Amino acid sequence: MSDVSRRGFLRVGSLAAAGAAVATAGARPAAAQSTLATTLPYLRTKVGNVRQLQVGVPVPFTFPDAASPCVLVKLGAAALGGIGPDGDVVAYSTLCPHKGGPLAYNAAERMMACPLHFSTFDPAKDGMMIIGQATERLPRIDLSLDDATGDVFAVGVLGLIYGRAANVIKV
Repeated sequence: MSDVSRRGFLRVGSLAAAGAAVATAGARPAAAQSTLATTLPYLRTKVGNVRQLQVGVPVPFTFPDAASPCVLVKLGAAALGGIGPDGDVVAYSTLCPHKGGPLAYNAAERMMACPLHFSTFDPAKDGMMIIGQATERLPRIDLSLDDATGDVFAVGVLGLIYGRAANVIKV
């Protein structure tokens, strides 16, 4: 058995730990590198035509996949994030961010409401919660408009869709 002092043992141990930290700094496992480097864009999806929309009449669609119900609405007054000639066309996920309840658009009140716990949201104010149990605003569907044809396209999601750790497309 060799005579190693406590001080000597700690010195050698700390030097070995520092060397290992320097050698692995910046290195990531191969799986993490490929996951972080992979970004799948949302598919640009036609969801309606601005010339055919009627004020207060919701148009249901799914985005970014079939498991994500959404609604496109022409509000009749300018809205935050709204598109179209009047800036009043918006779209939102219809899954309540509280418990995933099915939201419905109420044209008379110009709000979206959840029947489960009575959370209500204002689509004119970027899906802000008015009252209820939810702690998040509604995920807004990012829209683009083809001015020549009037076609409205869903191009992204701003916010987290209920029940998902990330807005990845389910295949």
